[in-house]
Amino acid sequence: MSDGFNCRCCGHCCTGKGGIVVSPSDLARLCAHLEISAEAFEAAYGERRSEKLHVRAGEDGNCIFFTAGAGCSVHLYKPDICRAWPYFRGNLVDAESLALAKDFCPGIPPDMPFEEFMREGIDYLVRNNLVAGGEPEEAGALRVADIVELLAQNSKSG
Repeated sequence: MSDGFNCRCCGHCCTGKGGIVVSPSDLARLCAHLEISAEAFEAAYGERRSEKLHVRAGEDGNCIFFTAGAGCSVHLYKPDICRAWPYFRGNLVDAESLALAKDFCPGIPPDMPFEEFMREGIDYLVRNNLVAGGEPEEAGALRVADIVELLAQNSKSG
């Protein structure tokens, strides 16, 4: 638990066809858990868009691994993009984006100041090794290395 986010397991972030990007390390972790090959994973659960593998949405519009009332069937093995919510690039660089996320997600305290959320988010991403390295198959929402560097420089000079 943190000051900036306390997941309520509501499933809001699991709804809709969206950007659940499966990086190569995510794919390996999920395949090991599901005991299937990468090809079988992609056929059963994924779809390619550009250079990225995404988790498909089910008939109900939710992530194929999410069931209302039951939660995520791969929770301990979920993709990094899911592990990182709500600390996405947009929410870390734009106060308006964070305000929209607060309206959407009951786990983000409405009174959390943007600067505090940004610092906590960067710390969380770094501590949990969730910063994307810039590879094309990684989630763009996790490309925050420039923010990490800027905060490190600011803390040295301040």
